[in-house]
Amino acid sequence: MCLGIPGQVVEILDLAEHRAVAEVDGVRREINVGLVMSEADGGISVGEWVLIHVGFAMAKIDEDEAATTLSFIKELGSVYDDEIDQFRESTPL
Repeated sequence: MCLGIPGQVVEILDLAEHRAVAEVDGVRREINVGLVMSEADGGISVGEWVLIHVGFAMAKIDEDEAATTLSFIKELGSVYDDEIDQFRESTPL
């Protein structure tokens, strides 16, 4: 199952190439932030939370929504384990 998982942007690598680093439960990986960089939304910056799916930040979310979503996914047990394993294996830093 491929879920969107909340992650926090911890580093901007290259905005021209839409590259940043996000962290989910201590696991960091490079993600593409091109879909959440619109100037109308204020761009993207370190500390913001995003919903990540297959290496792409799909939407900005607030910290409360991130915590609630992550808590719910963790309650699913093996689904969370599978998601975090996939996050860890996909272009780890």
